[in-house]
Amino acid sequence: MSEDPFENPRSRLMAEIAAEAALTAGHTGRAAFSGRVMRAIGSTPRHEFVPVELQPYAYLNRPLPIGYDKTVSQPFIVALMTDLLELESGDTVLEIGAGAGYQAAILAALAKRVYSVDIIEELAQGAERRLRRLGCDNVEVRVANGYYGWPEHAPYDKIMVTAAADLIPPPLLAQLKPGGRMVIPTGIPDKQALILVEKSASGNLATREILPVRFSELEDPGATVGLA
Repeated sequence: MSEDPFENPRSRLMAEIAAEAALTAGHTGRAAFSGRVMRAIGSTPRHEFVPVELQPYAYLNRPLPIGYDKTVSQPFIVALMTDLLELESGDTVLEIGAGAGYQAAILAALAKRVYSVDIIEELAQGAERRLRRLGCDNVEVRVANGYYGWPEHAPYDKIMVTAAADLIPPPLLAQLKPGGRMVIPTGIPDKQALILVEKSASGNLATREILPVRFSELEDPGATVGLA
């Protein structure tokens, strides 16, 4: 059987994620991430979601460029955001910002159904091809402005947003199911924070700031997609 060239770098990455979780526990309230989340991270081939010339760096704990001024997120942040959602196997999840499809693949391993949108057509199509090739058949990708979510399949048990908005978009709050959770970076480019949103069974919203972060910006709500 051929050796996995990524086995050692992947093991080092998992150890780094565990160490960083412990170091940031004062901010996040989580000294360790769930076993389900760590298994999903460990079994998802990040090298399949980066350009071929960057594959040797795929298991570094850092964001990597994927074109169109976008990146595949730092693995620790992916793990943290995924853990904060507290995904259950029967959940339907909305992801805003498909990018290369890496986060969607991890969500797909933990939830029943994932709907992912990206405003950049080439990224959305590339993500869909990769996810299909890797057997993630419970993910659907659409080209759309993520500010407006994907109302046809709402409400969602969980919402993951991987692009920063100045304020939490009202359409996403509306599409979150009572009892649901959303993780979203918000704020101006140099002062973003990761926010956990919880909607109570009665529909009341509570937010908690988790950690300073830096993400690409969510497209302006007036931005159009596709041909006129």
